[in-house]
Amino acid sequence: MAFRVTCRRDAAGCGQTELVTVSVLFVEDDPSIRIATAQTLRDDGYDVVEAANGAEALDRFEHRPPDCVLLDLMLPDADGFDVCRTFRTSSSVPIIILTAKSDSHDMVAGLEAGADDYVTKPFESKVLVARIRALLRRARGQGDRTDAVLLGGRVEVRAEDGTVSVEGREVHLTRTEFRLLCELTANLGKVLSREQLLDSVWDYDYFGETKLVDVHIHRLRSKVELDPARPAHIVTVRGLGYRAVP
Repeated sequence: MAFRVTCRRDAAGCGQTELVTVSVLFVEDDPSIRIATAQTLRDDGYDVVEAANGAEALDRFEHRPPDCVLLDLMLPDADGFDVCRTFRTSSSVPIIILTAKSDSHDMVAGLEAGADDYVTKPFESKVLVARIRALLRRARGQGDRTDAVLLGGRVEVRAEDGTVSVEGREVHLTRTEFRLLCELTANLGKVLSREQLLDSVWDYDYFGETKLVDVHIHRLRSKVELDPARPAHIVTVRGLGYRAVP
């Protein structure tokens, strides 16, 4: 039996809750993949808006902002990386890119463009649904830590209001980058393995695939480190993982 995917939110700050249908913008130029996958998502209760190219994707995103985006990188009229960057300039919505299984370069470039996660083609529908649910669950759970954390006097992380400042200047992080930084700063001085970070930040197990963590660490360093090539705050512990240095 199909069901509607909903989440509860505070209505106008009055303490009352309302049910909100979760919407997904699915950008895919191959009609057979798009139609079949969209129907699967609808059967799982999602409100799916389809787009067959970059122009349609940007138009639908502007007029009806979604809760999550599924973005194929190979589009007939636009560079999928540019579309992803455009989404990121105005929104922190979770973005999952769809990539060819053998092309790790596209996966890395898509994450560098601001995507939160990736799924390789061909993919199983249940895997895609699990990824969407995990990202939405983490997005709704953001901000459960309340303490401000200082890294070396330069970087201030305020989880309660979702902000990060570097030398007094607020910097923009994606939701995933922010969650990653919060996880590291909540464990100051402690080494966290890539597998631990996958579990705590992305909320699922990649069974040995750790490149997702490495790419987001690289992006995070580019925003908070004085010299990203020689990080002072988010350091690599060779063979073990990463550590936030107080």
